Amino acid sequence: MDLRGKVAVVTGASSGLGSEFARHLVRHGTTVYGLARRVDRLKSLESQLGTKFKPVECDVTDETAVELAFSGLNHIDILVNNAGLGRFSAIDAQTKEDWDAQIDTNLTGVYLCTRVVVPRMKEQNAQTGFGGHIVNIASVAGLVGNANLSAYNATKFGLRGFSDATMKELRGHGIKVSCICPGSVATEFGRVAGSSGAPNPMQPEDIAATVIHVLEAPDNYLISEVVMRPLRPRG
Repeated sequence: MDLRGKVAVVTGASSGLGSEFARHLVRHGTTVYGLARRVDRLKSLESQLGTKFKPVECDVTDETAVELAFSGLNHIDILVNNAGLGRFSAIDAQTKEDWDAQIDTNLTGVYLCTRVVVPRMKEQNAQTGFGGHIVNIASVAGLVGNANLSAYNATKFGLRGFSDATMKELRGHGIKVSCICPGSVATEFGRVAGSSGAPNPMQPEDIAATVIHVLEAPDNYLISEVVMRPLRPRG
């Protein structure tokens, strides 16, 4: 896909990988609608990226908010389902609130955003022969289980399954679905989740560059899953 002149939606765009995805897409000539709850951070990113970045307040766990956020977008070439959170703890200390927060954001939010864009992408495919590209940001925690990450593991294993199923469902409609599974990345995620993470993590700009590579693949070339890890996570 030639990213120049395309329209993308990035969820969780206010920080971390989401803001880096937005930066890379804008640099490649894409108009990016950045969705997040923290409007102040979105506005700050807008001041850095200019008019090609459009801040949109949205809680992806709220069905009405998602429908409203997408209501003004008649054409969407790219959806990056990046919004996610982790709250790590032992299973017998995990609260129902923390379990629900992870399920609602990491799985239900992806479902709600995907459900909204698919009819538009199907229509685009009928008109042009190519519908668009959905990129789901999972994790290596969707490949192996980890002590004290049971809820987070469940959401990322689930997201990989959702991605595989929708990829097979939508490819005949000219819609690509790719699942990205990063290991430790230098963002605020670990601190918020309650984990120190690897001392020598990957950098957000490198993950973003990989996503750009996946998006720029030829129309009949689908990269359905990518796994990346730091070479020397302990330094």
